[in-house]
Amino acid sequence: MKKFETAAAQSINVGGKLMTFEKPVIMGILNVTPDSFYDGGDNTTVEKALEKAKHLLQAGAQILDIGAYSSRPGAPLISSQEEIDRALPPIQAIRKAFPEAILSIDTFRADVAAVAMDAGVHIVNDVSGGTLDEDMFATVAKYQVPYILMHMRGTPENMQEQTEYTDIVTDVATFLGARVAQLRDLGVKDIILDPGFGFAKTADQNYELLYRVNELHYFGLPILGGISRKSMIYKKLGITAAEALHGTTALNTLLLERGVQLLRVHDVAEAKQLIDLFY
Repeated sequence: MKKFETAAAQSINVGGKLMTFEKPVIMGILNVTPDSFYDGGDNTTVEKALEKAKHLLQAGAQILDIGAYSSRPGAPLISSQEEIDRALPPIQAIRKAFPEAILSIDTFRADVAAVAMDAGVHIVNDVSGGTLDEDMFATVAKYQVPYILMHMRGTPENMQEQTEYTDIVTDVATFLGARVAQLRDLGVKDIILDPGFGFAKTADQNYELLYRVNELHYFGLPILGGISRKSMIYKKLGITAAEALHGTTALNTLLLERGVQLLRVHDVAEAKQLIDLFY
């Protein structure tokens, strides 16, 4: 199929091994929160988290993204210790049961990231792009792990009040470029960009960003697309998140067509089928 040309780096170092992007990589979502917008409460015990991890890996996930703090719009704040208490037991259990699995921690807090990395997590996925914890960049530099740099304004509690942009793609790119420069200055080598669909953006802005996401290849870095079952799909269609799989697949097709190298999804088997057809 016809795809936009990309100049992105074709590999990152994950735990001493190269992960390449000749074919897009699937990141399976594993929320251990009680209140995530789609699967909140499904994986709040270690046993359920292990079962979910096994299912995602068998379906074809190459990365498991473990989140213990819901970043949905309007999500309430929880303490770092509560986030650690939620995240650490499943991380330890998954590392023991699936030692070859690549794990990511979905957090904007440096102390949570450090605890997770000490427990064997390989990647930090920060929805705030380092804006909510000034120690995050230094922590990532210390551990020398890949860092997923996402665009967001404000906090999950108030981000949807901060949607004024001159040009959504240019403004997102300006933010990402400045943060990439800071990370490079600190010696962070492996950076993945995430435009942050659904974070401090209106529905129209999300779609404008989607249609023009290929412009972010300017940086020569891998791009992650995370639109799985989000409100930009289900609200537009007048359905629920539980009914938004087909819409997710449609938009993931547009992301692949625009050269996005990683898909972050709830539904791994369906994403794998899409990638296998596309490549």
